[in-house]
Amino acid sequence: MAQDSKTYLALGDSYTIGEAVGSNETWSKVLSDKLNQRGIEIKLDKVVATTGWTTDELLNAINNDSSLQSTKYDIVSILIGVNNQYRGYGIKQYEEEFEIILQKAINLAGKKTNKVFVVSIPDYGVTPFAKENDKNSAIITKELKVYNRIAKNLSDEYGVRFFDITPISLKAIWDTAYIAEDKLHPSAKMYAEWAEYMEAGVFQLLND
Repeated sequence: MAQDSKTYLALGDSYTIGEAVGSNETWSKVLSDKLNQRGIEIKLDKVVATTGWTTDELLNAINNDSSLQSTKYDIVSILIGVNNQYRGYGIKQYEEEFEIILQKAINLAGKKTNKVFVVSIPDYGVTPFAKENDKNSAIITKELKVYNRIAKNLSDEYGVRFFDITPISLKAIWDTAYIAEDKLHPSAKMYAEWAEYMEAGVFQLLND
């Protein structure tokens, strides 16, 4: 049975654009491909993400993108915050700005909270980059847990689905195949596992 094509907006940073992997290997593209295979005609219509972006930079991009002011999407994803932690920004700033991003995402989804989902921040403390740059992996893990707890609590408060992919990111501890050649970002293999983990849940959201 033919369906109208659904549109997907992905908001985030380097993890969303898939730094160091091909454009067809990002988790958002793989996820949309999987959903198409499941019979949902969906297109990754727009990606608002840049390597290094913090919550305030993503907010500025959303506010300054005129095409977003008149467009509504069938599904919207958010993955943001790692650069706030990396730069040592205050937790309060993340909490306040993440909530605004969440509100804007809901508006972009036609004010439907069940058409937005949040993805947790992976733990880059286990990467070769962290080790080679003398980053304290224990501190990174501890701080990212706080960030992810905030994101989950706000998602729950707004009735938005939260996918915790952080445990998958820990596979890089024993298998370098999960890390891209830059020794920091996830590889296509890891992104594929993220997409597989989220597939059923996002399929459900699109069918609600």
